[in-house]
Amino acid sequence: MELIAKKSVNKNTNHVTIQERFRGIARKGSKLTWSFVRFVIIFGICFVILQPLLTKFAVSLMSEADLYDATVQYVPREITFQNYIDAFVGMDYAATFGRTLALSLIASVLQLASCTIVGYGFARFKFPFKNTIFMLVILCLLVPPMTLMLPLFLHFRFFDIFGLFEMMSGKPGINLLDSLWPFVLTSIFAQGYKNGLYIFLLRQYFKGMPVELEEAAYIDGCSAFKTFYKVMLPSAVPILVTVFLFGFVWQWTDSFYSSLYLSDFKVMSGGLGSLAANIYSSELSFISPALTSMMNNTGTILVIFPLFVLYLFAQRYFVESIERSGIVG
Repeated sequence: MELIAKKSVNKNTNHVTIQERFRGIARKGSKLTWSFVRFVIIFGICFVILQPLLTKFAVSLMSEADLYDATVQYVPREITFQNYIDAFVGMDYAATFGRTLALSLIASVLQLASCTIVGYGFARFKFPFKNTIFMLVILCLLVPPMTLMLPLFLHFRFFDIFGLFEMMSGKPGINLLDSLWPFVLTSIFAQGYKNGLYIFLLRQYFKGMPVELEEAAYIDGCSAFKTFYKVMLPSAVPILVTVFLFGFVWQWTDSFYSSLYLSDFKVMSGGLGSLAANIYSSELSFISPALTSMMNNTGTILVIFPLFVLYLFAQRYFVESIERSGIVG
């Protein structure tokens, strides 16, 4: 009887062991499958993002002979940096870089300041029609900029404050075009490009911060304003860096508002369309589309290169703020 009982126990033990092995193999197979699927998805997203950029970079290194060689697709047969030299001169890169940098810094810093105050107000204070006003802020993101082109142009072409300038000077307002004032005024009042998004991100971030921080500051005798800039702002550095990056990058690459407000003030993205004509108009009577595309690609790489350098230094804050602002409600 004891032998029969031992054999029965051994069979049951072996059966359980085999089941556990199959379960372990199934778990490993599931993990490997999910890892493979995740790799394919991430690789696909990276390819979609990087492929146009890599193509532009490859074309910018091609010689004119490579453009008309049907066997050359992505890898240049003759790598040349002459395109970058020509584009650097044709864009007047040094002067244009300085002007664009100044404009982008002014606009992004002012937008950061105004949107931070508005976002903090939506997150912490109660006032009438708060939700309705915030909904209108979000709706601003859905309005195409083209629909506001004519009103904005006329507003800054004949700028006036309640008719005061016309009453004092007798002229229909002041012409603020071809100056930085349109960018300054829209940035100060949080009406710049994508400012609704900045307000939303800042509001979400401040809502996720513990209320106890402010309560402790109030107990210590801090006013609302002192609590804001002494306690809340230092704790919100990641989202502040992110909003600054968004504002800087969008202003740096903007061609819509820059061409609307500025005609004599050259910025980085404004002259890409006519870059080939500026370089080759004195040498060639006809500029082929392939040559135009090559110079546009080269100019694009020169425009976005400073942004890569900027992201290298601010990447940590950018990722941290996106994670936090996306989690809190």
